[in-house]
Amino acid sequence: MPTISMFYGIIIRMYRELGGKHHVPHIHVLYCDNEAIFDFEGNMIEGSIPRKQQQLTIAWILIHLEELKANWQLLLNGEEFFKIEPLR
Repeated sequence: MPTISMFYGIIIRMYRELGGKHHVPHIHVLYCDNEAIFDFEGNMIEGSIPRKQQQLTIAWILIHLEELKANWQLLLNGEEFFKIEPLR
């Protein structure tokens, strides 16, 4: 699964998911042994990560929303994704 960004121990991944179970554009967020899935509105739709990391992830999503949408479209078209700047 392609890693598109990493910050503060949080790994953000996105992959092409044709016919997948989530049916909305989303990212996979890993932190230590925890994993969660967030939609592009910042809603956690599956899994769990600690509250602080949830807040950091939501802030990152809101800052990079247009880039996330562009990456999602690229992956749906079978094209190469691009890295997105980490939260600083």
